[in-house]
Amino acid sequence: MSRVCVITGKRPTKGRRIIHKGQSKKSGGIGLQLVKQTKRTFKPNLQRIRIKLPSGQVKRAWVSVKAIKAGLVTKA
Repeated sequence: MSRVCVITGKRPTKGRRIIHKGQSKKSGGIGLQLVKQTKRTFKPNLQRIRIKLPSGQVKRAWVSVKAIKAGLVTKA
């Protein structure tokens, strides 16, 4: 099972980590140059908790912390 929030639909997204070098123009240099970009994944803060469904059933699911703090789920 992939780690996706059952409430908000948050999932890992792809991006890049950018590395710069050099001295900024403000401090007397010629500016920052881009050295390299490495691929990475941004993972959402998911917790596996027991939630109570509207039908009254208790189920274990991956839920984002943002949804828990906002009160979108009720813990069982």
